[in-house]
Amino acid sequence: MRTFVKTTGSALAALLVATGAVHAAEERPLWEIGAGVAALSFPAYRGSDQSNNFLMPVPHFSYHGEFLKADRQGIRGSFFDSDRLDLTVSMALSAPASSEDITARKGMSDLKGSFEIGPQVDVTLWRSENRARFVKLLLPLRTAITLEGSPKDIGWVFHPKLNMDITDLPGMPGWNLGMLAGPLFGDQRQHAYYYSVDSQYATPDRPAYEAKAGYAGMQYLVAFSKRFPKYWIGSFLRYDNMSGATFEDSPLMRKKDYVAGGIAITWILGESSTRVMVND
Repeated sequence: MRTFVKTTGSALAALLVATGAVHAAEERPLWEIGAGVAALSFPAYRGSDQSNNFLMPVPHFSYHGEFLKADRQGIRGSFFDSDRLDLTVSMALSAPASSEDITARKGMSDLKGSFEIGPQVDVTLWRSENRARFVKLLLPLRTAITLEGSPKDIGWVFHPKLNMDITDLPGMPGWNLGMLAGPLFGDQRQHAYYYSVDSQYATPDRPAYEAKAGYAGMQYLVAFSKRFPKYWIGSFLRYDNMSGATFEDSPLMRKKDYVAGGIAITWILGESSTRVMVND
């Protein structure tokens, strides 16, 4: 078993799902750094009928030490000699959204940016002999707090999902495909933050509503990338379907499904002259 720290759940993390994959045993620099840019399109919040477009910087850093490692799987330390079960710390960020810019939330409190953190267990269900393909079960459980002067606890999120990575696509050397799929669940505080309408904010078109805990829909993601000697490119598409969610009848739910996506390019600006064998 190993212990990891990784960032998941954000737009940037989605782009990193299939970035810089390593085949079987491969010689790589001990460390490398770089930077780039990403273009992203996401809804203001899950269920919103308004989208936000972002152009943002993308950092790149990898380190393949004997104990400490940092790559597309996160920052992690190897404490136990097992490659089938990983104990991780999962983190995610969400951007703030002004209610004045969202028709469904006009006059309501703004949605603050949030930070999520919690344990995650990764179970390798299958892996090819050359380690170029694998299927994992990811089990993250994160608590969320708002990013503001007086942070507020806004509940927890559980997002079990299957992850399949393919780094030896036939006829496409160097291209990597990553896929994720799974349901989301949240407690009452998490759903209330995004979907409840207090009586003071009720209008004829937006009745008071109290969101409940439970199922929050399905999420599917496909990411595609290729690493070149001095740069990498990556893209992703994410499909969310919230039909059957416990809050689907909230007046703030304007769209039950949507597609989000993004593309990024990152240049490698420096790397170690020391080479090490990496076995992903």
